[in-house]
Amino acid sequence: MSNIPVVIMCGGSGTRLREQTEFLPKPMIPIGGKPMLVHIMKWYAKFGFNKFVLALGYKQEMIKDYFLHYDEIANDVTVDIGRYRGKQYQSHCDNWTVTMSDTGENTLKGGRLKRIEKYIDSDTFMCTYGDGISNVNIRNLLNFHQLHGRLATMTGINHPPRFGEIVHAGILVESFSEKKKSDCLINGGFFVFDRKVLNYVDDNNDLETFALPVLAEHKNLMVYQHTDYWGCMDTMSDLGKLQNIWESGKAPWRVE
Repeated sequence: MSNIPVVIMCGGSGTRLREQTEFLPKPMIPIGGKPMLVHIMKWYAKFGFNKFVLALGYKQEMIKDYFLHYDEIANDVTVDIGRYRGKQYQSHCDNWTVTMSDTGENTLKGGRLKRIEKYIDSDTFMCTYGDGISNVNIRNLLNFHQLHGRLATMTGINHPPRFGEIVHAGILVESFSEKKKSDCLINGGFFVFDRKVLNYVDDNNDLETFALPVLAEHKNLMVYQHTDYWGCMDTMSDLGKLQNIWESGKAPWRVE
C-alpha cells in the first residue's frame, strides 16, 4: 500500500449534465450502479493507492454522507430489529482512507488544490478529475514521473479534440493551444505532482489555465502518453457511452 495521496477534484456543478447534476454532484452519477468517483478510486486502489483526498464543492454533503455510510452501502448487512442495532458485514471492505474537504462551490481547481494543501503529507501526490476514467497503468505513470525528475506529469490522451491541445516535444510539454486537429494530445488528467507544484497555485487561480501553462513555461511539466482507453463524463452523450461500455461487460477500468 502506498502512502502517496490521491487528490480527486469533486467540486464542479456539471452544468452540461444538468439532467443528472440537478440532483447529484457530478462524481456521484452512477455507472453500473456505482458512482463514477468509486470507479476512479477502485482503479487507483488496484495499484496500491488507498489514501484519497476529495476536494469537494457542489452538493458536497452528499459525497460526505455516501462515504460515512460506505460500509453499509458497499456490503451486505444484517440487522436484528428489536434486539440491537448491530450490523454484520458479509463481504470484503475496501481498505481506504478518505479525507473529504469542502473547498467551496465556485472555487477554481488551483484554489481547490491550495485549500487541501494541509492534507498533502508526502513529497509526491497524485491528482485527477472526478469525471474521467481510464485504464492507465498508475504504477508506470509514477515510475515515469520519478525518472524524469521534473515537478509535474500529466497524462496525454489521443482523443477527438474538443479540449485544448498539448504542444509537446517528445515528453516535454512546451505550451497549450486551442487549435483543433485530429492527431493532438489532450489533457486526460491522471497527474503526478511534486509537492512544490503547490507553490504554483493560490486561492484564486486555475490549474489548467494558469498553473499548468506556467509549469510548462518553466520546463517542469512532462506528458505521459496513454494510448489505450480513456473516457470522460462531460455530457449526456458521454454518460451514455460509459453506461453502454459497462453493460457490455468489457469496461477496461472495471475493478470488482
